[in-house]
Amino acid sequence: MTTRSRWSSDELEQVRSLAASYFTKEVLPNVPKHVAQGYPDKALYRRAGELGLLCMSIPEAYGGAGGTFAHETVLIEEQVRAGDPSMGFAVHNTIVAHYVLSYASEAQKQKWLPKLASGEWVGAIAMTEPGTGSDLQAISTRAVREGDFYRVSGAKTFISNGYVCDFLIIAVRTGDKGHAGISLVCAEVSDTTPGFERGRILEKLGGKGQDTTELFFDDLKVPAVNLLGGEEGQGFIQLMQQLPQERLSTAVIAMASLERAVEVTLDYTKQRQVFGKPLFAMQNTRFELAECATLRRVCRAFMDDCIEAHLAGRLDVATAAMAKYWITDQACIVADRCLQLFGGYGYMKEYPIAHLFADTRVLRILAGANEVMKELVARSL
Repeated sequence: MTTRSRWSSDELEQVRSLAASYFTKEVLPNVPKHVAQGYPDKALYRRAGELGLLCMSIPEAYGGAGGTFAHETVLIEEQVRAGDPSMGFAVHNTIVAHYVLSYASEAQKQKWLPKLASGEWVGAIAMTEPGTGSDLQAISTRAVREGDFYRVSGAKTFISNGYVCDFLIIAVRTGDKGHAGISLVCAEVSDTTPGFERGRILEKLGGKGQDTTELFFDDLKVPAVNLLGGEEGQGFIQLMQQLPQERLSTAVIAMASLERAVEVTLDYTKQRQVFGKPLFAMQNTRFELAECATLRRVCRAFMDDCIEAHLAGRLDVATAAMAKYWITDQACIVADRCLQLFGGYGYMKEYPIAHLFADTRVLRILAGANEVMKELVARSL
């Protein structure tokens, strides 16, 4: 990104500098280890908490920085820009913490949010099930009330941060079929929690080093007071209220990926010699990058408009869906075109474009597949 976004400020640029330093100096040296083991070191979450980089959009009263979504955006952008595929901050900060902030009781906020903000806990949210995909109304994991507890039974898959999480929001069925029977419950979990089991770390095409896991529940006891919102059947509404920010976060990742793909390809084509001159001197290369740069500019303008709308409380469901599907689609298109300009080297893992190509692809699927996003847009017409 060559110019500062309209929503930025001097203070946010200082946060950007701190985040960039954290990723380049402390996270990147550990990426080979993270990729090999399939999950990031939890100590790096605690370190991010020490630096004030966790839960920056959560009020100071709960251990956060009292900032806004713009602070989270800066962190996401610098993670992509640094080339780190492992830390699950987008889920931890912009999703899990905000469900707690929006729906937990005051006592629960005081108990849970400071631990998320310090990095003592890593947060995850378990929505997707093996047979449901983007159809959240079809979930079957059930929570049965028994006195002061719920007993949770079922299975979840594709759970980001699932292997390292200490705090888990679980979408469960407390009633009949359909959206009215869905609730959200919060569980404090560890490897020794009865009724809770972490499955295998899933082997992904991209995003290696960030744990995506299967989770299993066999009569997991969850205190009844951990029902988010205090009333059964509110889960689907809560999910719908929070998904626009999740989708905007996904668009932010895609935007940063698109920008980085153009930047690394410009650098490469200007240095790479082909037939006695830089690759960039060839008309096809220049035209390809001119088109990619145009897509970058157009997507950034839309992205910034969406962020400003969200900061003002004006981002609607349809516009968030537009941003999620459009920018993730364009990020994949640009990554593919840029990889082509690298030739055979673009297929080698030692080059960042190969990782961008693989990592970006999932963005069209997560937070609701892009086909679902188009349906949401169509309903608004």
